[in-house]
Amino acid sequence: MKAICWYGNNLVGAQDVPDPKILRASDAIVKVRLSSVCGSDLHLYNGFVPTMRRGDIIGHEFMGDVVEVGADVKKVRPGDRVVVPSVVACGQCSYCNSDLYSLCDNSNPHGEALDTLFGHGGAAFYGYSHAFGGYAGSHAEYIRVPYADVGAFHVPDHLTDEQAVFVSDAFPTGYMAADMGNIQPGDTVAVWGAGAVGLFAMRSAYMLGAERVIAIDSLPERLETARTFGLAAETLNFKETQVVEALNNLTGGRGPDVCIDAVGMEAISTGIPAAVDRVKQSVRMETGRPHVLREMIQACRKGGTLSIVGVYAGLVDSMPMGAAFNKGLTWRMGQMQGQKYAPMLLERIARGEIDPSGLVTHKMSLSDAQKGYQMFKNKQDNCIRVVFQPAM
Repeated sequence: MKAICWYGNNLVGAQDVPDPKILRASDAIVKVRLSSVCGSDLHLYNGFVPTMRRGDIIGHEFMGDVVEVGADVKKVRPGDRVVVPSVVACGQCSYCNSDLYSLCDNSNPHGEALDTLFGHGGAAFYGYSHAFGGYAGSHAEYIRVPYADVGAFHVPDHLTDEQAVFVSDAFPTGYMAADMGNIQPGDTVAVWGAGAVGLFAMRSAYMLGAERVIAIDSLPERLETARTFGLAAETLNFKETQVVEALNNLTGGRGPDVCIDAVGMEAISTGIPAAVDRVKQSVRMETGRPHVLREMIQACRKGGTLSIVGVYAGLVDSMPMGAAFNKGLTWRMGQMQGQKYAPMLLERIARGEIDPSGLVTHKMSLSDAQKGYQMFKNKQDNCIRVVFQPAM
C-alpha cells in the first residue's frame, strides 16, 4: 500500500510500505477514507518531537471502512464506516474506566520513554513517534486499529466523510478545551488560535453556555472564519493590538472567565520575548514557546480557569507563576479523551447542531504529501485543514 512517511525535518513523502495485518484478536484493519493533517503533526514535521525514525508512517486524525477484524472484536464488522480517535486506549485500565483514555496504562509498548521524560507516561497515539507507541499512522491506504471495540465508532449513514473526520481529533480536542473550562452561563471565553481546534473550542464554548467568545489570531481569513463558523465570535489580531490590554478593555477590566490555549509549543508572537523563545527553542534550551500561556495568565480574571489543549512536549521558561498563584487560577490541560466525547459529538452533528465539513479547505492525494504539509505549515491559500484522500 501507499503511505506518507517521515524522512526528516520538513520532509515527508508517499512510498510503498507493507500492508498492515491483524496482530491481536482485538485488532481491526481500516481502509482509510480521509486523514487530516493536524496542527500537532507539524511538531513532528518541524522536528520538535524526538524518537521519530526515517520511514515512520505519520497521521492520526482519520476515518474509513472496516475491512477485517480479529476474533475478539464484537462491536464493528467488515463494511462498517467508522471514525477512530487519535488516542490508542485499552478500555480496561483504571484510567480508561474513568474516561481518561489519553492516560491509558496499557496501550503504549514504549511507555518507559515517557516515564523517563514526564515521570509517568500515558497512552499511545497513531503515527506520533516511538515514545508515543510507535504505531503506524493514518496517512495511508490502510491502518491497524488496536482495541477496535474501544476506539472505532460507527458513523451515521447520512453523515458525509468530511463531517465525520474531525471527530477523530480536532472536534473532541476543542470540545474538551471548553469542557475543562467549567463554563457557566454568561461567561466570557477567550480562545488563542483560530485553527480547527480553536474554532471547535469556540463552537463548543457556546454549546456549554458561554455568552461571549473572543478569538485571538493574526491571519485575517482565520479571524473571519471565527466570526462565521465560530458563531459571531469577537476577534483580536495579536499583530495589531496588545492582547492583554484589549481583553481587559473588552471585559470592563475584569478579564475573561476562561482562557483556552489551542496553539501549543510553536506559538507565533511578536516582540523581544518571542524572539528569545524562538532562539531558545531552536537550540533546545527550551522545548516550547510559551507566549500564549504567559498572556493567558496575565489576562484571565481572578479565580478563572486556564484550559490548555495545545501540545507541549517538554520545558518552557519564564512563566509568571506569581501571577497565576496570586490570582488563584485553575489550570486544566491534557491530551484529548476522544473515546469519551466521540459518540456525543457524532450525535450533535447528526442533529444538525454543527457541520464540521467546512473546515476541510484542501483535499489531496497521498502523493501530494510534501505539498500538503508545506501548505498547512505556511497557512497558504486560506488553508485551515489539508485532508488526504488515499483513493484519489
